[in-house]
Amino acid sequence: MCRNAYRVALADARDAGTTTLATVERVRWGIIGVGDVTEGKSGPGFQRAERSELVAVMRRSGDLAADYARRHGVPRWYSDADELINDPDVDAVYVATPPDSHRDYVLRVARAGKPVYVEKPMARTAAECEEMISACEAAGVDLFVAYYRRAMPRFATVKGLLTSGRIGELRSVVIRNERPAPADGTGSEGWRVDPTISGGGHFVDLGSHTLDLLDWLLGPVTHASGVATNRGGRYPAEDLVTAALTFRSGVQGVGLWSYDSSQYTDEVEVVGTEGSLRFSCFAGEPLRLVTADRTEEIEAPYPEVVQLPLIQAVVDALTGVGASPSDGRSAVRTARVIDRLLSGYRESHGITYSSP
Repeated sequence: MCRNAYRVALADARDAGTTTLATVERVRWGIIGVGDVTEGKSGPGFQRAERSELVAVMRRSGDLAADYARRHGVPRWYSDADELINDPDVDAVYVATPPDSHRDYVLRVARAGKPVYVEKPMARTAAECEEMISACEAAGVDLFVAYYRRAMPRFATVKGLLTSGRIGELRSVVIRNERPAPADGTGSEGWRVDPTISGGGHFVDLGSHTLDLLDWLLGPVTHASGVATNRGGRYPAEDLVTAALTFRSGVQGVGLWSYDSSQYTDEVEVVGTEGSLRFSCFAGEPLRLVTADRTEEIEAPYPEVVQLPLIQAVVDALTGVGASPSDGRSAVRTARVIDRLLSGYRESHGITYSSP
């Protein structure tokens, strides 16, 4: 692919009045923020996906960026995000920084006329997500979000079982995600429990995955109500959330997310008129299908690189051979649900977000 192939094709797409570009033959990626998530969950996916290569990485610490590039065989590294964004050999950008910077980086990538793949949660609030969507639509570039469970074979198996009629007509779903507080009792869990950076606590970090997955499995949430509190007092974010949910499919749901618990629990159970399907959202143990006459365990392991299936779908979308199941428009729905469930907590604790 020539140096400016994406920009030339983008100009052609704009002249034709289209906003989706799918004409490049190979996507050359740059990553902003090569932290832990890029070591195994995502970074290698850009190198292993077909018609994809990782050509540049950025981290504010140049030494750490250089170390990542050396260890992963990436040709170039930067300590300045704009240098990576404007590198003519970078066709698309993956933003893997904490959520408080997602909006800013996505807007900058959009101004450069390049598609962007951003980590989840998409941003701290739905309002920030809407800004990102508007900027990308105005620039005529694609915006994808790393809710990668939508593309994993494990959850394609779940979806197939739910739509097959094996458990009858779907009626309800129960979500439980619990974990104990850190053993040292300090609450030293970094930015993930600082709502000014993350938008909330572990509920936002982990619960967003489950809520987005259920959006894909059961349809968008049409009603959400709940209560968020902090019972452990170890950090400023919520550590206990309960919710009542209604999905467009008519399924009714309840959820419990507790991060000051005595136990580890990771369970989603969908109940139908003829049985139930129980599965973990964050681990790879077998799915459990229960009907009147039998209980069946179905193997559905995680891939080695968990984001690879979605990265491949994104590359397919950009190269015109497929589509991505996760984009800005699907991801903002989960942000709206989280906003609704955390609104009371944010208000009572004076947590606000404003544009820079």
